[in-house]
Amino acid sequence: MSPELAGAKFINLVTFRKDGREVSTPVWFVALDGKLYCYTNGLTGKVKRIRASRRVRIAASDVRGRPLGGWSEGTGRVVEAPEQERRVYEALATKYGLTYWALTFFARLGGKLKERIALELAV
Repeated sequence: MSPELAGAKFINLVTFRKDGREVSTPVWFVALDGKLYCYTNGLTGKVKRIRASRRVRIAASDVRGRPLGGWSEGTGRVVEAPEQERRVYEALATKYGLTYWALTFFARLGGKLKERIALELAV
């Protein structure tokens, strides 16, 4: 992992539409076993785009998605294994602490927690 990513709280995750246009989204992330992981609602466009074309680009970013370093090309996939997904959520909880738990609490209240999925990013 690059030094820029090691200290970053967010990455700008770029996914690609079928026509090749980029769609960027700032997301929380965590590094595990040499790969990066993030989570999102499973009904979002980025999930559909990753399933259609695994191509992604990432860069360390601020909360608004403004890149703070260079871009890396890679691939993304939906994490299917429940044990791996649990490890991702535990690592995110450790990294983001109270903010993570607050968002998880409100997602549970709103019925959105069951729609949450983890994404693996190999860069």
